[in-house]
Amino acid sequence: MSYRPFKPDRVYIAHDAANYRKTKDILSKLDNIEQIYIDDLSQVHDTKKSIVLARQKGNFYKNCPGTKNYICCGYQILNLVNNCEIDCTYCILQGYLNVPYILIYVNIDDMFNELSDLFGSNRDKYYRVGTGELADSLSTDHITGYSRELVEFFSNKSNAIIELKTKTNQIENFIDVDHGGRTVVSWSLNTPRIMSTEEANAPSLTERLAAAKSCEEAGFKIGFHFDPMIYYPEWEDEYYFVIEQLFKYIDPKSIIWISLGGLRYPPHLENIIKERHPKSEIIYGEFITGLDGKLRYFKSIRIEMFKKMVSWIKKRDPDIFTYICMGDSDVWRGAFGWTPGDNTTLKNMMDNLIK
Repeated sequence: MSYRPFKPDRVYIAHDAANYRKTKDILSKLDNIEQIYIDDLSQVHDTKKSIVLARQKGNFYKNCPGTKNYICCGYQILNLVNNCEIDCTYCILQGYLNVPYILIYVNIDDMFNELSDLFGSNRDKYYRVGTGELADSLSTDHITGYSRELVEFFSNKSNAIIELKTKTNQIENFIDVDHGGRTVVSWSLNTPRIMSTEEANAPSLTERLAAAKSCEEAGFKIGFHFDPMIYYPEWEDEYYFVIEQLFKYIDPKSIIWISLGGLRYPPHLENIIKERHPKSEIIYGEFITGLDGKLRYFKSIRIEMFKKMVSWIKKRDPDIFTYICMGDSDVWRGAFGWTPGDNTTLKNMMDNLIK
């Protein structure tokens, strides 16, 4: 079944967000859906089928929190949307956010002012910014239209780049924008088996790669994220198949980076997965408690999986920058034969890709 973009059944509007231009734009697209005005978010008691339009009262921009004792790439995050309707079984948001609905911040002009001040006053620094930390970057884009404004804003920023990270094929809003080479469009990929069982509300592998191809043809930088990789008996053959398909669609020279990460989650998420996704078997693997308190595959399993992936990628093009998201030096050495050693080194390596 082809992917169907999310359609909410109700929209809540905070009174102090009602007059923003983006609120009016979103509501014009949802005029046939029930609209309820509220004074504060405590008045919302609903499911993932509802969206809430509110004003971001703090900063939109923050540094990726990373994880102590693991090497972080120094990513930065824009908090535009909270929660995701794709509802992957392994999604950490299930145990991180305490509300089921999708929260959309509408004061986007405040965000652009915040970023202009930040980038302008730190011209010697480089910023790799993404919107995919607390939501899929594009799954609600048919409602918000944020992608087009983001691509336009970043198109002339010499020291910053925006990454739109997604599992969807919703690229229509920005595909024709003059992006100036300052946008990375990246896809989270997995094997068809995992996509069908653990990411059942997302587009297929073919749909994602076709969208990536369209973005490549439009001159965008392309990224891929194999995170989380899931370990199961047929993993090797099936991830190899994904790599084969990826390079049938995409020229290696268009790829700016590929990340790898094994399944990991805080212990309390296990019961949530059992309750919300009783058919999922991902939690029945061989896990240990990592240095960050999260459950992770045994180190030998992670090294085995990453080492294979690195070898398959490098056979296609040895120059593709491939890295581990939140790995320690032992896993880096086992998979790559070297390690960046610390956060600063990895950050500098990745910043050099966007200069």
